[in-house]
Amino acid sequence: MKRQRWRNIAQLGLKELRSLLRDPIMLVLIVYSFSFSIYTAATALPETLHKAPIAVIDEDRSQLSERIVDALRPPYFMPPARITPAEMDARMDAGLDTFAMYVPAGFQRDVLAGRAPAIQLSVDATRMSQAFAGSGHIQVIVQDQVNEYVRRQRAASGSPVELVLRARFNPELDKSWFGGVMQIINNITMLSIVLTGAALIREREHGTLEHLLVMPVTPFEIMASKVLAMAAVVLLASAFALNVVVRGLMGVPIEGSLPLFFAGATLHLFATTSLGIFLATQARSMPQFGMLLLMVLLPLQMLSGGSTPRESMPEIVQLAMLAAPNTHFVMLSQGILYRGAGLQVVWPQLVSLAVIGSILFLLSLARFRKTLASMA
Repeated sequence: MKRQRWRNIAQLGLKELRSLLRDPIMLVLIVYSFSFSIYTAATALPETLHKAPIAVIDEDRSQLSERIVDALRPPYFMPPARITPAEMDARMDAGLDTFAMYVPAGFQRDVLAGRAPAIQLSVDATRMSQAFAGSGHIQVIVQDQVNEYVRRQRAASGSPVELVLRARFNPELDKSWFGGVMQIINNITMLSIVLTGAALIREREHGTLEHLLVMPVTPFEIMASKVLAMAAVVLLASAFALNVVVRGLMGVPIEGSLPLFFAGATLHLFATTSLGIFLATQARSMPQFGMLLLMVLLPLQMLSGGSTPRESMPEIVQLAMLAAPNTHFVMLSQGILYRGAGLQVVWPQLVSLAVIGSILFLLSLARFRKTLASMA
């Protein structure tokens, strides 16, 4: 009896895969989500200061001012444009420059004399993220160059304390390392819900679900086939994205065990595919399913800790999100892929995913049986 049940699940799962292969829109979505989407999210982070346009008005023309201008280099800034004071406002109005720095005449002389001269920095604040990050970065560059120049010109005493910075897990402080992996995690959740929900709604709209009701298969076998088939598709696509796009194309190192990560991803897919079935039983059409998806997916991704640290959220939100599979999957994925955590570290997340997945599967199965009973 059990052998026949698993044979039915396998046959129904193959049917789901054939149906997916005949759906070009879903195939394009899968390919895009695990290739171009990941590369774009990793290389186009809006909060990153990357090749910001800057212009410099250097009326001092001194060794110190040249050092400051030379320090404004890619990848943070474009090569500085040398302009005159009359050009500054026009270029800012035209949006050609995000930053315009004015170095007055006699700047080096006043620095060596200890008179603390001022440098004017004009910022296009409509480019909010670049303006905020760039202003602080320019301030640090100017201060470092001035301090280094003064130390060379004077016999200054050394600092009694030296701060040695060692960046762990991302020594180059490259935000694309974070963006690429987190996009895979988010797309695993999104695609698993979309594919399973769309598979059920597609059968209802095409009338094939009624055909299954007259076959010797149970609701458990029908639902299990959809869960297993779509989870396998997402798992294979995520393996391709992680190894080919992230590790191969982008050169992001993976610290931990990939088998352990995919074991956690399998438990996560068990929960999210079950959630997709549950949402599909609540919707009567694909547009309704899309609206439900927006209401569920956005809070899951925004509050799971993948976009912002959970510690910065209100405590009630942190507690509520412990019931969501995303929260545990994000913690597990970051621990394994970024910090090389082993089973002794991530086992609580694995257990949580197994429990949440079982609960969602049972709830979805009960709802699915009720839906089939109303159609019989």
